This record gives sequence, C-alpha cells and structure tokens, in this order.
Amino acid sequence: MTPIVSIIMGSTSDLPVLRKTADFLEQMEIPFEMHALSAHRTPAAVERYAVEAKGRGIKVIIAAAGMAAALPGVIAAQTTLPVIGLPIASTLDGIDALLSIVQMPPAIPTATVGINAGLNAAVLAVRILALSDPEIEARYQEYAKTLSAKVEKADTELAALSDYKFKV
Repeated sequence: MTPIVSIIMGSTSDLPVLRKTADFLEQMEIPFEMHALSAHRTPAAVERYAVEAKGRGIKVIIAAAGMAAALPGVIAAQTTLPVIGLPIASTLDGIDALLSIVQMPPAIPTATVGINAGLNAAVLAVRILALSDPEIEARYQEYAKTLSAKVEKADTELAALSDYKFKV
C-alpha cells in the first residue's frame, strides 16, 4: 500500500519515541513510511523530501526532532501538507525542542504535540485523515470507545475497593 503518513526523525536515536507512533498507525491500518533526515546534516535531502512528499501520496507528516528541532519547521516551510511536530527530550528535558517547534513564524504552521508524545502525534494524524476518509473515521471511533471503556472499568474497580471510603 502507498504510504499516506510519513514519519521523519532527525536521528535514529528518536526511534524509541516513534515506536508508539508507528504502533498506533498500524493499529489504525494507516500505511506509513519512516525516514531519518536531519535539517542540519542533510538539508538538501530534507528539502527534496518535503517538496516531493505530496506527489508521492503523503497526506500528513509527523516530524520528530530534539534540541534545536528545526526539522518540522523546515519541512512545513516547503510543503502545504499538515506537519505535526513531535519534540524529543534530548537536552533541557525537551523544552528546547518544544519551543523550537511551537514558535514558528507566521504562515508556516506546525501542529505540535507534547514532548515525547509519539502516540498523540499518531492520533492527531489519524484525526486529520478521518476528515476525508469514512473508513479511517470508523476505525478511530472504535478506538475512542475503548478509551471510554478503560476509564469506566477503572472507575468501577476503584469504587469496589472496600479499603477506601471517600467522603465528599
């Protein structure tokens, strides 16, 4: 299947965070690709990738980077596709990456999720895709139901604990 989501990481050291991203996209049956490209070390490859992504069928890009975290913004500057920036905690607990991604100049937006929030990056990508694909929307709705069920189960289990009596 042709990938419709592209996961780009600034370094393969980011891969542990992106496993949750890939796992969720697989669960939602979303074809994706993964690349390691650096805005600083391979700028020509990043430019070529960003310019060609839409023509290859990509609909959403998830770009993960730590430290200066230029990768999401550099990609967003060269495509009209939605770019989701995923800050990676590598220095300064990831605050430097978060601020680099979220503080984009006017007209170069990058959606930004929390530090190391690979799952949320994938969920946001799926929600974007669901706007124009009823099958993806249905799969996501089923997933969302499981979230409610988990919380309801936890609440029931908490209420059943006889050792704890809470007073309001």
